[in-house]
Amino acid sequence: MAKTFDLAPDEKIDWLRTLPFWVFHLVPLAAIYTGAPWYSWLICLFLYYARVFFITGGYHRYFSHRSYQMGRGMQFFMALGGTSSFQRGVLWWAAHHRHHHKYSDQPEDVHSPKRGFMWSHMQWFLAKKHFDVQWDLIPDFKDNPELKWLNKHEFVPGTLLMAAVFFAGYAIETLVYHNPHAWTSAAGVCIIGFVLSTILLWHGTFTVNSLAHVFGSRRFATRDTSRNNLLIALLTGGEGWHNNHHHYQAAARQGFYWWEVDMTYYILKGFEKLGLVRNLRQPPERILNKHLIKQGTADLGMFHAQYERAVKVLANVQFKTAEQKKALEDLLVATRGKIDEIARMSGEKAEELLSKSEPEPELVA
Repeated sequence: MAKTFDLAPDEKIDWLRTLPFWVFHLVPLAAIYTGAPWYSWLICLFLYYARVFFITGGYHRYFSHRSYQMGRGMQFFMALGGTSSFQRGVLWWAAHHRHHHKYSDQPEDVHSPKRGFMWSHMQWFLAKKHFDVQWDLIPDFKDNPELKWLNKHEFVPGTLLMAAVFFAGYAIETLVYHNPHAWTSAAGVCIIGFVLSTILLWHGTFTVNSLAHVFGSRRFATRDTSRNNLLIALLTGGEGWHNNHHHYQAAARQGFYWWEVDMTYYILKGFEKLGLVRNLRQPPERILNKHLIKQGTADLGMFHAQYERAVKVLANVQFKTAEQKKALEDLLVATRGKIDEIARMSGEKAEELLSKSEPEPELVA
C-alpha cells in the first residue's frame, strides 16, 4: 500500500521557482546588522493583523465564499490588500480554496492534513501541480479585468508596500531622530516591519490548513475533520472556528457565538455600518441546531479518519494466516460500506425535510 506522503513528480517542490519564498525567510537575519528601531515592532504587529483581515475578510470570506456583498471599488481594495501579503493572486487563492471545500479531507483535497503536516502547511503550493489558477472554479470573477491584473502582477502590491515601509522608516529616522545612519535603520524597519510580519502572516494563515483539521474541538458533524481552535482564531482574525465554517460556509462570521472571538467579522460589521459592505450573511438558527455531535449526530468525518488510520495499521500487522487478514479487511470494507449507506440515506432524508422549509442560501465553494 502506498504511503499517503508519497509524492507524484508534479507534487514535489519546484525549488527554483520557489527560491524567493525560501530566501525571504533568511532576510530577518540581516536585522542583526541593521538593528531595528523600537517602532518597527509596532509596524510588524500592525501589518500582520491588517493583512490578516484582508486575507480572511477578502480572499477567504468574500472572494472564496461570497458571504457578503460590496461594490467594485471596495472589491478591488480588498483584493489589493490581500495581494500585498505575497500569498499569490486573489483568483488563484479563491479557486484553490473552493477546491479544498469541494473535496475537503478527500484524496483530491489540495492540502489535506492526511498527507502530513508539511504538505498541508506549505508544501502543496510549492509544487508545480498547484501553480496555475483553476479558472473553472471562479466563474464569478474570471472576467473581471482589475482582478485579473492583480492576479497576474501578484508581486506589485507587496513590493510597493515594502518600499513604503522602508521610506517611512527613513523619514522617521531623519526628521524625528536626526539619525546619521538613517538608511541602515530604515532597512531594519523594513526587515522587521514588513518582511518579518509577512513571514509570520504566511505561517499564521497556513496553520488553518495544517492544524485546524488536527487540533481543537468539534461542535458539528461534518464530512471532514475540521476543528474549532481558539488559539488559531486569535492568530488569524477568527479563522480558527474552522468546524463552524465547514458546517456553514456561507456565513460572514465564523465565530457563531459571542464568546467565539472573530475580529474579521467585527471589522466587517464596522464596514457595514459605514456603507462599505452589505448583506453580511448570518448562520440561521436552524443551522446552529443542525448536526450537533452532542445531540447524537453520527460524526462521519471523524469515522472516516479513524477508518483510514485502521487501514494503515492493518497494512503493517503480521497475521498468522492470510485468511485472518482477509477476514479483517472484509470487515473494514463492510463497515465503511454500511456507514456510507447510512450517511447517504440520512442526507437524502435531510434534503427532503429542508426542501419543505425555507431554502438555504446557495454556497459558493
